[in-house]
Amino acid sequence: MENMGKVAQTTSRPNADLQSQRGVKDRPIYAGVSDLIVHLDGTSEDEVRIAHAEAIAAACDAHLTGIYTNVLPDYGMAVAGDYGGGAAAAMFEVEERIRQEGAETLKRLSKRFSRLGLRNELRRVEESPGAMAGAVAAEARWSDLFVASCPYRENVGSRWDDVLETVLFESGHAIYFVPPGAPARPMLSLVLVAWTESREAARAVAEAMPFLRAASEVEIVTVSDTQEKRNTRGYNAADMAAHLDRWGVRVVVRPVDRGKESVSGALLGEARRASADLIVMGGYGHSRWREWIVGGTTREILALAQVPVLMAH
Repeated sequence: MENMGKVAQTTSRPNADLQSQRGVKDRPIYAGVSDLIVHLDGTSEDEVRIAHAEAIAAACDAHLTGIYTNVLPDYGMAVAGDYGGGAAAAMFEVEERIRQEGAETLKRLSKRFSRLGLRNELRRVEESPGAMAGAVAAEARWSDLFVASCPYRENVGSRWDDVLETVLFESGHAIYFVPPGAPARPMLSLVLVAWTESREAARAVAEAMPFLRAASEVEIVTVSDTQEKRNTRGYNAADMAAHLDRWGVRVVVRPVDRGKESVSGALLGEARRASADLIVMGGYGHSRWREWIVGGTTREILALAQVPVLMAH
């Protein structure tokens, strides 16, 4: 494809210090992740995302691919009703400037990637706003995990909300969402699993298994109110705990009564109380004529979480 490039591929091995942390040479801490993608957009948050992606890739001995997204003008919107073609000419000039600026950003990112002590490559995706989401989701399908900033936050990458929704719902893999400015953690002490009896929650647990197996402890949290506790037998959290135990995961089950709080408020409150390093949960929503409508709990968690969230649909 003419407007998609792949540049600056480098190869190296993790350093000896990381190998000594593993305890066994060449044995990954997060076994099960071989390909990792990190979203890049040329902003200061790139470095935050790269730090998280680099830590995960090093712990997995994985290949890291940076996807730099550069949005081109939407000619269809610009020339509507412009029979003289003046708008199209102006937009062509804008496109050339955007491509040139993108090339400069890519050079800077290439230098940054050349300093990574792991196998990596850098790709550029240049598309119109309408085509960008599908192009990025297509890239995410061949990778095990996609690292991106949390959407739905003012002044921090909000223009990528639609792209990340499409990756979440259409890529077939999980996204590791990073809050703005959140420091990367090389090791996970406690992972909180937000469990419901749903396909999305089961998918999230399956996608998060490398992190669950590496964590010191996993807390399975079920959120309900008093009425729900009386009317249901539970969310089979005990069965999921037994399943994870067979994988060698140290698990505790913690039912949380949300009272007057929202489900997201109760989950985030428990994450703060337990000092969780990562939240694992299903991403909920549905498509109406290919317009994703994201569930309230999903949106609120991503908008407010202060620790990374691994989410899958």
